[in-house]
Amino acid sequence: MDPGQFFASSRVLIVAGKGGVGKSTASATLALAAARTGLSVLLVEVAGRSAAAPMFGTDAQGYDATTIYNEADGGSVATRSITPDRALVEWLATHGFKAIAKRMAKSGILEIVATATPGIKDLLVLGRIKALEQQSDADLIIVDAPAAGHAVQFLQAPAGVRDAARTGVLNRQAVEVLEMLQYPARCRAMLVSIPEETPMNELIETSFAIEEDVGVALGPVVINGILPAVDGLDATPPASLGPAEQDDLRRAADFRRDRIALQTEQLDRVAARLPLAQIRLPQLFAASLGPDEIARLADAAVDSLTALEDWA
Repeated sequence: MDPGQFFASSRVLIVAGKGGVGKSTASATLALAAARTGLSVLLVEVAGRSAAAPMFGTDAQGYDATTIYNEADGGSVATRSITPDRALVEWLATHGFKAIAKRMAKSGILEIVATATPGIKDLLVLGRIKALEQQSDADLIIVDAPAAGHAVQFLQAPAGVRDAARTGVLNRQAVEVLEMLQYPARCRAMLVSIPEETPMNELIETSFAIEEDVGVALGPVVINGILPAVDGLDATPPASLGPAEQDDLRRAADFRRDRIALQTEQLDRVAARLPLAQIRLPQLFAASLGPDEIARLADAAVDSLTALEDWA
């Protein structure tokens, strides 16, 4: 499949996964891969931190969009961090309440308003993402969503607010966000895991919850940290080595063989439980991820997408 076909199939990709599985890395990787197809990508971070910018070799960014990567043929990646309070201030300002928004921000009443209704914080963030999607300033918006447990709650918030506020501004905002979430041409979710039992279990549970309970269509799952195959694991250690060194080599080979067997078992199990394509990203043995590492991961993502059948 042409990777460009996949990235153009939805306007918003929401990337979620269990904490520690590389969700932010996967978000940055997908953003770079999409930019390479010529798309302008806006990478939105909602956890109050700017994790993507250092991976592109730039400084951390804030609420306003800042371009952090330009592809020679026109693709680009910009990033911004959206928080509920800033989203509320911006929403009020664009609806004729700019002066009130400033006073609310100074008085600290924003936090009271944002916490008064369950789910309103998440709705504010999703509402801002919906507004960005409708503005069409970027070809694709990739959302580095909260960790998997909160991701379901995050995506369920609009339905909760809609049911609690049957009329008025909040109801309209919730309904409009749900229309975006539940229309695959506008929004899909992609879940990230590593090939280990507990994260894979959470991947399966979250996939069903997001699709069946929230109504968001799912894209391919991203399996991060795939150990590559190694030749020679069954070879006899060189006779020139001492007994201790030979034992160390045998134990290292056994460990790597066991990890790859466990990895294969988990990949097969998820493939049997979830009828979703898999994008596989290799394990990179690096202290931190920078532009070179993200480029290697984007290469792997493109290879996985190219190997897929046509995307509907």
